[in-house]
Amino acid sequence: MRSGINFRMTKKPLTRRPPLPSLANGQVWRMSEAILRVTMVGKLLVHYKLSKPNAVRVSSSVDSITTIKKYLKTHKAVLA
Repeated sequence: MRSGINFRMTKKPLTRRPPLPSLANGQVWRMSEAILRVTMVGKLLVHYKLSKPNAVRVSSSVDSITTIKKYLKTHKAVLA
């Protein structure tokens, strides 16, 4: 045992964000540098438009629900 060094682990209180609400048609999610607009939600896939705030043209995309939820969580999206 080493002298002078404290080996005890101190627990930090967990700060948890509330879970993301389920995806629905017409939702607008705001992030720091982008906006995600959900156009249609199916059983497994989501049709959405991902754009920058002042974009003129926006292309539509399709991806799985789980992928979109992970993307929103990692980019700290807020439902507008």
